[in-house]
Order: sequence, then structure tokens, then C-alpha cells
Amino acid sequence: MSTNFLGIKRLMQGVLFLLAAAAAATAQSKEAELSAKEPLIEQRLIHISEELRCLVCQNESLASSRAELANDLREEVRLLIRQDKSDAAIKAYLVERYGDFVLYRPEVKPLTWLLWFGPFALLLCGVVGMVLYVRQRQAVQKLAQPLSEKERDQVRVLLKNGESP
Repeated sequence: MSTNFLGIKRLMQGVLFLLAAAAAATAQSKEAELSAKEPLIEQRLIHISEELRCLVCQNESLASSRAELANDLREEVRLLIRQDKSDAAIKAYLVERYGDFVLYRPEVKPLTWLLWFGPFALLLCGVVGMVLYVRQRQAVQKLAQPLSEKERDQVRVLLKNGESP
């Protein structure tokens, strides 16, 4: 009976330890700032962060990302908004710090020409390659002459006898 009691006691201690650890983790976690406190700042934040790319997720906007770095970047944008920086100044600051990749629609400049025009150049190369390939095939087919009756008879005889030419 005493071993059974010790097992239950240890189980209860383990459960209490887990509850205490969960409570400590919850107490240490940082609560997100409520958007109702500063609705104008939050509206600007959402507007700006929809035009910025999450540097971790890369295919999500900063507004929709739940990565820890995205949270930090949103806080940084909030701070810049509170400092009365314009949207363009905030984007310029982030581009200076993280590069053009942080923008979903980077500026058209020599450094980003490949990004903007690369897909169209690849498409154009594909179309030109296909046209050249089709022309070559048509030229080869025009050069190929049909077999004469004598050549057809020779082929029939070879196929019938199973010989090689």
C-alpha cells in the first residue's frame, strides 16, 4: 500500500511541477500590444507591413507572418511611426538595413532589373527557342524525300528475311 501511495505522490508532484512551469512560462511571455490603444498607428502599421516581406517566411507579408523576427520588425515599424516618420522614410530605412528584398514591390533600378524583367526575358527566350526548333524540324522534314518503289521493295524483302542492310 505504501508503494502505491508513493507512486501517486510522485505523479501529483510531477503534475504540480508541470503546472508551475506552464504558469512561469505564461508569466514571462510578452503580451502583444492591443491595437485598440492606438488605432491610427495600427492602421498605418498594417498598411506598411502589407507591402513588406517577412525575412524569415519570404513568401508572406510582414502583416501575415507569425515569425518572431516579423514581430520584432512590426515593433520597429511601430516605433518609427511613433517618431512621425513617413511611410516612404520607414521603407527607405528598412531597405537600407535589410536590402531591397524586404519590399514586395522593389523599385525599378539597375540593381533590380533582373527581378523585374527576368521572367519576361526567360519567357521571350523560350518563345524564340521554340520558334527556332519548329523551323528546324520543318526544314528537316522538307529535306526528307519519300522512298521510291524500288527502295520500298528492298525494305520489304529485308524485313521479310530478317536481314540487316
